[in-house]
Amino acid sequence: MQSLPTTVPRLRRVLSLWDLIFYGIVLIQPIAAVPIFGLGQKLSDGHLVTTILIAMIAMMLTAFSYGRMASLYPSAGSAYTYVGRGLNAHLGFLTGWLTLLDYLLIPVTLFIFGSLTIQRLVAPFLPQLPTRVLYAFIAAIITGAITALNIRGIQSTARANVVLLFITCTVIGIFMVLAICYIFRLQGWHGLFSSTPFYDDRTFRFRSIATATSFAAVTYIGFDSVTTLAEEVHNPKRNVLLATVSVCLITGIFSSLQIYLGQLVWPNWQIFPNLETAFMDVTRRVGGPILFGAMAFILILSSLGSGLNGQVGAARLLYGMGRDNVLPKRVFAYLDPNKKNSPTYNIYIVAVVAFLGTIAFSYELSLECLNFGAFLGFMGVNLATFRQFYLQRSGEERRKLIGDGVLPIAGFLFCLIIWLSLPLPAKIVGGSWLLIGLVYDAIQTSGFRKPPTTVDLSDLD
Repeated sequence: MQSLPTTVPRLRRVLSLWDLIFYGIVLIQPIAAVPIFGLGQKLSDGHLVTTILIAMIAMMLTAFSYGRMASLYPSAGSAYTYVGRGLNAHLGFLTGWLTLLDYLLIPVTLFIFGSLTIQRLVAPFLPQLPTRVLYAFIAAIITGAITALNIRGIQSTARANVVLLFITCTVIGIFMVLAICYIFRLQGWHGLFSSTPFYDDRTFRFRSIATATSFAAVTYIGFDSVTTLAEEVHNPKRNVLLATVSVCLITGIFSSLQIYLGQLVWPNWQIFPNLETAFMDVTRRVGGPILFGAMAFILILSSLGSGLNGQVGAARLLYGMGRDNVLPKRVFAYLDPNKKNSPTYNIYIVAVVAFLGTIAFSYELSLECLNFGAFLGFMGVNLATFRQFYLQRSGEERRKLIGDGVLPIAGFLFCLIIWLSLPLPAKIVGGSWLLIGLVYDAIQTSGFRKPPTTVDLSDLD
């Protein structure tokens, strides 16, 4: 009897270009620039719009490199894989080590902003309670609640993300309409067209622009997740590249428009009542307490929802590193049979780290540390693209000077400038973490004489 041929299960290519773009926008969130409005205005001396657009150029160049690498390695869309295979296995390990830092910082950053937003709402009703005590109390409640939900296995679904995206777009759309009406009532049509948010010769300083650009770049963090769907999209060589670049472009334009209107509504950015939640004051000016409350609602909801996913994502990454013996297996690879095989130890570890980080870090520092690892990874991907597509082209394949050489090197240089512009505290925290990873890799590989242990990240995205 002739045996039937066996087939290897494969993911179906069912996603279109617009499916990928929508997926990327959902991950980044249409209000990605809103939480950094006040701090960004301060760091840039009123030029946040300019810094977002400069960061967009760097991100679009890097997105081009991600798209190219996804065509070579469609099954694993991560800087860890691209750098490890495109440059060097040890550099790939260090990129993965920095990825772990980012995964741990994501819930920290989200919990900080959620705590600050809730504190802004409840502080007027508890004037006798010291600010730091109230903040710590709120942070503890948020951390405990998110951890309890993750231990029970409750995670957001795609439908919930779509609903949240719809609510967010509705609120920000209402803000934009009311902001235009507000500016028109005060200054007429000419008031809607101003060059001041882009360039004000009274306050424009290159050092401030560079520092603020390194801060504003967090607006785009998450665009690279589009590459994880390379095996499920039609014509991946074309569509993954177009989707990653398009997500950065759409995010940059939409974010710039929000910040532009916000600055026209509140041009005296030096006197925000609270820098971290400054955009809420802008919404109150154009829409009163109702829009103020609506904006607070979506900011809290998006922070807690993303924090829920961020905590479980970090726990799963720790599990992957434990499973592959990068971290102690007994602790980090443990799955609780009573909790639907959840990595409960890791969830608790991330909860402790998130709470301590929420108390110890400022919102500004947490974002800057997040960019420390992200931009080193971006630089690595750009160099890997240059090496793979320009330096290692065989004689039969024609090199493309612009696409294979100039664009990835330009992306690398843009990201390098942004990374160098990070403030010293972020470099100290990130550099210390990187040094620990370097020493750990040296010990594990007998002084870099053996290849480092690889971690399978394909099931963690």
